[in-house]
Amino acid sequence: MSYQMNGENARRDLKRKLPQMDRGHEPRTYNTNSTPYDRNALPPGWLDCPAHGQELGCIIPSKVPLGESFNDYIPNKRYTPKQAINQQRALGRELGLVIDLTNTTRYYQLSDWKKEGIGHVKIRCKGRDSVPDDESVEKFCNEVLDFCSRRPNTKKYILVHCTHGHNRTGYMIVSFLVRTESISVTEVSKTINCSKVCFNSHFTLITFMLCTFMPVTFQAINKFAQARPPGIYKQDYIDALYMYFNENKPENLVCPQTPEWKSLPDPDYHGVSVSATDNYTDILNQENIVRNEIMTNDDVLGDPIPSNQLRPMQEVCYQLLKMGKGGKGFPGSHPVSLNRENLQLLRQRYYYATWKADGTRYMMLITGDGCYLIDRKFLFQRICMRFPCRYSNGGTPERNHHYTLLDGEMIIDTDPHTHKQERRYLIYDLIAINQVSLTEMPFYERWKLLEKEVIEPRNMEREALSKSISPYYRYDLEPFGVRRKGFWLLSTVSKLLHKFIPQLSHSSDGLVFQGWDDPYVPRTHEGLLKWKYPEMNSVDFHFEVGAGDRPLLFLFERGKRKLMEGNAVIFKDATDISAYSGRIIECYWDAAEHHWVCMRIRADKATPNDINTYRKVMRSIKDNITEEVLLNEISEIIRLPLYADRIQRDIKAHQNMVSSRRK
Repeated sequence: MSYQMNGENARRDLKRKLPQMDRGHEPRTYNTNSTPYDRNALPPGWLDCPAHGQELGCIIPSKVPLGESFNDYIPNKRYTPKQAINQQRALGRELGLVIDLTNTTRYYQLSDWKKEGIGHVKIRCKGRDSVPDDESVEKFCNEVLDFCSRRPNTKKYILVHCTHGHNRTGYMIVSFLVRTESISVTEVSKTINCSKVCFNSHFTLITFMLCTFMPVTFQAINKFAQARPPGIYKQDYIDALYMYFNENKPENLVCPQTPEWKSLPDPDYHGVSVSATDNYTDILNQENIVRNEIMTNDDVLGDPIPSNQLRPMQEVCYQLLKMGKGGKGFPGSHPVSLNRENLQLLRQRYYYATWKADGTRYMMLITGDGCYLIDRKFLFQRICMRFPCRYSNGGTPERNHHYTLLDGEMIIDTDPHTHKQERRYLIYDLIAINQVSLTEMPFYERWKLLEKEVIEPRNMEREALSKSISPYYRYDLEPFGVRRKGFWLLSTVSKLLHKFIPQLSHSSDGLVFQGWDDPYVPRTHEGLLKWKYPEMNSVDFHFEVGAGDRPLLFLFERGKRKLMEGNAVIFKDATDISAYSGRIIECYWDAAEHHWVCMRIRADKATPNDINTYRKVMRSIKDNITEEVLLNEISEIIRLPLYADRIQRDIKAHQNMVSSRRK
């Protein structure tokens, strides 16, 4: 059944995640003046609501089956768990799992399913006008994929139900279809087939033979409507789907009319519904508050993944980095502080320089069904972004990246005149692309591939969509921008320090020197050098308040906490240091006063620096490589044959590239 169309698009400017979906947001309290609550009261409209829809791959949408306690209220038209099982069995569909989206446990006993050998998963969704939150959607998708992966050779089905099996059920199923279907621009959508979903033991995650492609939301919404007429009939749910997947909703698309059998709100709330107009006004008012919030580097981006998926995804990263099991902890490459000893590496190997942004470190894992930011705690947050693969023959992208691993940092640019903030992810390394590890490839080749395979396809598609009247995807709705970070010849370091860094719209605390021919080295990389302005050399300590309010600083040594006796710390403008207790704090060394000074709490870190990192920072502080010392050293280095010859070759290569582009 196709959706009705007209020119209305009343909510097209809402963001993808509506405020009322946030976890912890309490629903309004209404004075219902109702009769005492009856646990066995029938859900309004349930009797005349069709029992179930057609299969969508291995999924069957359904209204909630009601247990025996409701029998006295249903003279006919009964639909019990046993009847649901038998009805599907008569259609040749054996149930293996039930996913319950209702916000109550009153409808049936779990034993109704378990005695038939059918699993049951409860994902509480409030219903009515509350769209399922992102964490619930993530859990739903993972449950479906996990069920399919454990039964690759057994054709069993999943019964998915809310109260009536349309809005919450439809939202979840459409979200799953969008993430897992293979669709091109011209071909019709293909229903997900359980035989196409496999468990790849090498990567330990669900892996798809075909990668996701947009646009799919409208097709997926229609697919659900055809299987479960009239489909999703609440406008907020449809709007939220387009917002979540950053797609542009067609201006003439509206949801179908509310079915005749559905005259009252879902009973899971035991209250009176709010009018659509009032609810929409509340959303806009709350949204204005969100938009006016100031961005900080401590903001948590995205939605957490289920706990049972964390270790498998961590192992994927370890394998892409060729680290085997990898052990524990964040595997990203860490630079070491520049001192007079390792400064000599600049004379021995060919280096490029970039600015050291004072942002937040993230790796990014791109898969066919989503993108994930990986923080220093080695936790994964799912974000909705699009990374198409490189175009072939100048056409549209054929698929998305799948198991591509990036390294970079999140910064917040602030316009000095308007004070408008914009979040941006600066990518500075490409670790793996489409399941192929690049760790052994020289850095300069990885850096070139990053532009060609990741940045350019996004830019080309974004430009093409910007010219479209009805773009199938909205890049402007993504949570942040994406750029490749620049690297420059050592001969430009003076300009980098005196002209480029002062004009940045975000803060910088120094330079990073990258070996141009280096492989990617996980964790501490002795050849990756960082230089900070002397007053910004810092150490991350674990802070505790000891007996007698004694401030204590701890580091890590061989995986255990080590108390740094004799190290004092002060907190400027802090009246109560207990607020810092148990936190990771970044401190700089005050050489005149011989104590540490707390700069900020490191919300992005769960552990302090290792004792060896501390020693290297102290060595750098002691050596006191000032800007003048650094520039004098570099002026000598670039005259060495190693640099002089390669600099000339690089300059010529750059000129040839620019010339070929102009032609």
